[in-house]
Amino acid sequence: MIIIGCDYHPGFQQIACVDIETGDCGEQRLPHREEAEKFYRDLAGQGKSVRVGMEASGQARWFERLLSELRFELWIGDAAEIRTKRVRKQKTDRQDAQLILKLMLEDRFPQIWVPNWENRDQRQLLWHRHRMVQARTRIMNQLQAVALNEGLRCKKRLWREAGREQLEAFRLAPWASQRRRDLLELLDRLNPTIAKLTQAIEQEVEKCPEAQRLRTHPGVGSLTAMAFVLIIGRADRFQCGKQIASYLGLVPLEESSGNRRRLGHITKQGKLTATLLISGSGASDGAQPPGMAE
Repeated sequence: MIIIGCDYHPGFQQIACVDIETGDCGEQRLPHREEAEKFYRDLAGQGKSVRVGMEASGQARWFERLLSELRFELWIGDAAEIRTKRVRKQKTDRQDAQLILKLMLEDRFPQIWVPNWENRDQRQLLWHRHRMVQARTRIMNQLQAVALNEGLRCKKRLWREAGREQLEAFRLAPWASQRRRDLLELLDRLNPTIAKLTQAIEQEVEKCPEAQRLRTHPGVGSLTAMAFVLIIGRADRFQCGKQIASYLGLVPLEESSGNRRRLGHITKQGKLTATLLISGSGASDGAQPPGMAE
């Protein structure tokens, strides 16, 4: 087996490798992506088993797909924990690759759980809908400002038929009128898109028994249930509920000293996607104005 420690960067990767059968070692800098892909495909052509270790990072989906296609084993490690195992105060790409390789050979590599490709694609559905709702909210806030400037204060009623007629009837300056028209057109385009994404989430929930069980809890809708299932993944990787709450960033801020204990708002220092989709999903699962259900 060939074991490779990979220090991954968006434009290149520095690797340190060893063949545990022959003892041959090597180091190499592989520019992305043609040269790196050629290197790994050549290894696959030799018929040897390969294990690659790297820190958790972004912009590496193509690399993960390549290793999966070649049936290479990929270990992804906790970057913060790997950093604590560095002894020398010098830091270079070569030393980072050598450290990852050393941790893998000594069985000290802090491997983390990685969701499968189906899980990742479903996360993209939730994230895409979340971004579309954010865009719609920004547009609605701008239209509310236009209405307030013209003396119309009707809050949620602005999105009903009568409220919209009043908004469109205002006589505005040419560019203000153009802005209002463009914002209304964007809003009309976003509503069907969000409704389609919401329906897709409902369909995914129907295929997921875990999400259906979560949805039986009062106040938990399809979005919250699906997000929780996708982010948590395998629950047995957590030892207790407190670890799950910490992972999601839903534990309270604490400033305690001596006999005084003070707890504040939730830290939101956990998984960013989970924090956005779960702690902020109460508004999405609650009542909305007609035609604005999220």
